[in-house]
Amino acid sequence: MTIQSSTSNAPKAQRRTAFQDRILPAPKGMGFRQDGYWVWCGSVVQGEDRRYHMFAARWPKKYPFFHGYLAASEVVRASADGPAGPYSFEEVVLPARGDAFWDGRMTHNPFIVKCGEEFLLFYIGATYSGDTPSPEQMYALNSEPGGNGRVFPWYSSIRIGMARSSSVLGPWQRPEKPTFDIDPAGWDHGVVTNPSPCLAPDGRILLYYRSAGLGLAVATSPDAPFARQANGPVLDLGAGRWVEDPFVFWAHDHYEMVCKDLTGKITGEFHAAVHLFSDDGMGWHLAPRPKAWSRTIRWDDGSVTTQASIERPFILFEGGEPAFLFAATADGPGPHDGRPGHYFAENTWNMVMPLAMSATG
Repeated sequence: MTIQSSTSNAPKAQRRTAFQDRILPAPKGMGFRQDGYWVWCGSVVQGEDRRYHMFAARWPKKYPFFHGYLAASEVVRASADGPAGPYSFEEVVLPARGDAFWDGRMTHNPFIVKCGEEFLLFYIGATYSGDTPSPEQMYALNSEPGGNGRVFPWYSSIRIGMARSSSVLGPWQRPEKPTFDIDPAGWDHGVVTNPSPCLAPDGRILLYYRSAGLGLAVATSPDAPFARQANGPVLDLGAGRWVEDPFVFWAHDHYEMVCKDLTGKITGEFHAAVHLFSDDGMGWHLAPRPKAWSRTIRWDDGSVTTQASIERPFILFEGGEPAFLFAATADGPGPHDGRPGHYFAENTWNMVMPLAMSATG
């Protein structure tokens, strides 16, 4: 994905079509799923072969969803002839490589970016020693009160990496040290996860990430280090109005963000999506109609379902405009017993929703 800048008289943020009005019915059978695996975190780029390549996370279904990713997730590549898919598995891109490496036992949260002639693959990694936990051990930990992933001792080892390649087919050069680490004395001393890079029109890379809130670090180029832009989160929407899983993009003359409403206090729907605007990528305000999409999905065959979750959004651009929204989704009964719906899912996959062109209001 390459974010295009523009000096044309593009419509201002407040005059653009509300994001929720741009979402078209989702084509059934498209996107990416794989038998025997939980599939999550899909991001897509068009390769030098003119085909479309999705980088996703998967882990065997013998492990629980959600927290099985901590023990056994790996980043894979799938491909398709068209942007919507369907995508077919091709290869494991970031396999386990031993507990001596910072990302040696788990890779997850892939986010692919085309930067000039180079492909940058952002992801999280973690390591732990000893044998891979058994499914029984993972299910026991998964049942801890609250289902909190931090009961896993290696959760705190999660860091952000950036693998590089001149080809979408690899080989991928993985960093020997994390590309972006925690600040032991800072607000994000616990963990840095959920990387979401945005290519700014001036060539900088804006890296949004989650810790105790949404943080922002910036690099002037792929070869430069990422520097934190604030001594705390860059997004404060008020008490209890928390978000995660941001996707940020440059929209001709401003930045836009779509992200997950963790509590439902912004959109009125638990785990729906939030739409925000920014002039500089630092100061954010809610769109006039802040609900970007619902977990209730219209499909192209006329059916309607309410998904247990719609997460990790990624937008594919065509001709410089948002064209396809990808998101990890899960079936199941939805949130109950104090847990999100994906805890009770039977299937997960990366779905796709076409987007209509924006228009002035």
